[in-house]
Amino acid sequence: MTALTELGLDVTVPPELSARAPVEARGGSRDGVRMLVGRRTSGAVEHRRFTELPVALRPGDLLVVNNSATLPAALPGRLPDGSPVALHLSSAQPDQQGAHLVELRRPVPGAAAAYYPPQESPARPGLRVALPADGAAELVQPFTGRLWYAELTLPAGLLPYLRQHGRAIRYGYVDRDWPIEAYQTVFASVPGSSEMPSAARPFTPAVVARLAGRGVLVAPVTLHTGVASPEAHEAPYAERFHVPAATARLVGHVRAGGGRVIAVGTTVVRALESAVRPDGTLQEADGWTELVITPERGVRAVDGLLTGWHEPRASHLLMLAAVAGRPLLAACYREAVRQRYLWHEFGDVNLLLPD
Repeated sequence: MTALTELGLDVTVPPELSARAPVEARGGSRDGVRMLVGRRTSGAVEHRRFTELPVALRPGDLLVVNNSATLPAALPGRLPDGSPVALHLSSAQPDQQGAHLVELRRPVPGAAAAYYPPQESPARPGLRVALPADGAAELVQPFTGRLWYAELTLPAGLLPYLRQHGRAIRYGYVDRDWPIEAYQTVFASVPGSSEMPSAARPFTPAVVARLAGRGVLVAPVTLHTGVASPEAHEAPYAERFHVPAATARLVGHVRAGGGRVIAVGTTVVRALESAVRPDGTLQEADGWTELVITPERGVRAVDGLLTGWHEPRASHLLMLAAVAGRPLLAACYREAVRQRYLWHEFGDVNLLLPD
């Protein structure tokens, strides 16, 4: 059962609606993507450009953004028999036992590395993958059907090693490798994400300046994304996050004053909702979150959401329904397909507001 089916929605996304390259490579600017605005109370949807975000919000609203920077987390490797393999690093920070999560994928010349169905994967306990410059990854045990705990041996440390030998993770719908800069947002300052927190990609300094001029506030959290693997559609797993004390206080101040808290991306929703006290107020928090947000669980710290367009099987749609409600979510997705919005990290965006 897909997430859309579980939500009672019936939407098919044609393959040609995948954004295959950054908007800049298509002749536009980062902030020139389309933005579909949906309002939960009225059910209204409207079509705008992302540059209109400041006027779509109200003075006193708060945008909470993810300041995690994207790592070049895809590495070329060799199996013991000499055959090539691609290794995607899914957690930049090890667990308490010193192991990282990784995914093995099949290299495809001139294309994105392909998904290994679990029954075809070479992964097994003790498998040693040779990496560039005498690096290595030894698989320890499975975490899911595709993700494995691995012990890494990387000369010079993780971040310098990735900067020298890694590339940005890409999937089959992207036309070619793009430099890591194409996968950074204007807010990126804390390295750690395996995949870009892409909802914030359209922001530019000019848009941020216009938001400030209108009286819309911006505050950061950090959540380092893992490897989603669009073929597997697994439920979210544990990710490292941090909600600063200043952001927690500002969320409380804005809501007390009647302003709205708008999360920029599902990563921000997960971080904020992981820092909610039993009484509904927000506190500083730091650690790993395993929180899965569904319509039944609901949200308590977030009033709205700016997000990209998700595949019909993506578990994130359950979170979107928790924020926007099923009727509005259905209306937005049907309208997005009808009006040919573009999907994925280089595509268009959806602003879901309470009213």
